[in-house]
Amino acid sequence: MSYIAEGYEEYLSTVAELLIAEGMTEAASVLRLSTPKVEETGYDNWNGGTSIWTIYLRVEPVSYAQLGASREALEEQINNRLKSVLEQFSDGWVSIKIVPLVKPRADWPEIEGGISRVIRQNIFDGLRIDNVVWSGRLEEVEFLERLFDLKTLPSTDSRYSDASGDIWQHRVNNPQDWDDDWIYADQRFNLLQCPADQFLRFLSEIVHPVVRPDRNESLKIVQQFNDQLRLEGWHLVEDEKIAGRPRFIGRRIRNSNHRSVTRARSAADALDAGWMQKEIERLENAVERDPALAIGTAKELVETCCKTILGKRGVEISRGDDLPKLTKALAKELKLVPEGISDEAKGANSIRLILQNLSSMTQNLAELRGLYGSGHGRDGKHRGLEPRHARLAVGAAAAFIDFVTETYHRRTEIEKQETSRDV
Repeated sequence: MSYIAEGYEEYLSTVAELLIAEGMTEAASVLRLSTPKVEETGYDNWNGGTSIWTIYLRVEPVSYAQLGASREALEEQINNRLKSVLEQFSDGWVSIKIVPLVKPRADWPEIEGGISRVIRQNIFDGLRIDNVVWSGRLEEVEFLERLFDLKTLPSTDSRYSDASGDIWQHRVNNPQDWDDDWIYADQRFNLLQCPADQFLRFLSEIVHPVVRPDRNESLKIVQQFNDQLRLEGWHLVEDEKIAGRPRFIGRRIRNSNHRSVTRARSAADALDAGWMQKEIERLENAVERDPALAIGTAKELVETCCKTILGKRGVEISRGDDLPKLTKALAKELKLVPEGISDEAKGANSIRLILQNLSSMTQNLAELRGLYGSGHGRDGKHRGLEPRHARLAVGAAAAFIDFVTETYHRRTEIEKQETSRDV
């Protein structure tokens, strides 16, 4: 199986294409950002002898830590597609393992939560691919003056005393002198290595309402930024509205919320539910800035999850079925509250209560949304809930989604085994 060591890059690139085509963007991103290492990790003497290979996907330590409990699900997604690619060449054993990239760093005692050069480069490459004009409707000098004191930065042209005149000469007076993406590599601004907060301010300015008035265009760009930033624990969130349009700022992802969202994303990938991914993106951006929207979206996410699983199980549902009816149908179909637990079994009553409360939780979530969530008119004295309440709703929704998705796959596997025994 030397072909594994020699041609693994083309196999992995094919796997990445499959993941993207199937909407498993997080797994594709991990694969694309990793530094692969192929090793022969075992040998089996059965049937003439078979080598056992492991492809280690080495990722930046911060990115590895942010993956958390989702690593196993991502490994499974990548492994399944790699198997499909390799089975045409051999029936040997190859597996994927996501591991942290080990590399020397003399400055490790001072390391803080930054944003790697790789992530920054990916963001800039995305802007290039989509032909996004980073300065929007502003002149480039006008855009940069909102972030930097150009009068204090040097000129690369001896005819001008500072960066302001230099940029005007080569981007306004003679725009063909510099490429449109010159800013990304200009050492005066050092966007590939500057402090994280400065880099995030630059990204936030690209989608500022004054720079880019089209709300839909800004939201699309923010989503693309966050797809990359999330890997290192950052994201852009809405801070306020200007003329009805969102203004974004960079923030660290709170660990508790990130873990909940990660579980929900893994479940959505496992269910191949693209619409759930969109709801998760909206929910993640709303927890801090708009708790009411986050609570409403959490309820909608649970509803979408129920409908998706019931649909995959072939259970007919009415268009007007509300969340309690959907969760009741799901509990019955998946046998979430199993019968036959012996009363003498230690903790039997506790097991029943946990499972029953997990199902009834969605009813409480729906009521919470009705009282405090989005979608209802309020009087002028109404005071909404805080982000901590939204995180509670998100955590509850993620726990339910995680559990029912795992139960769905487990139940499907059991049924397959029973069918194969009957044949």
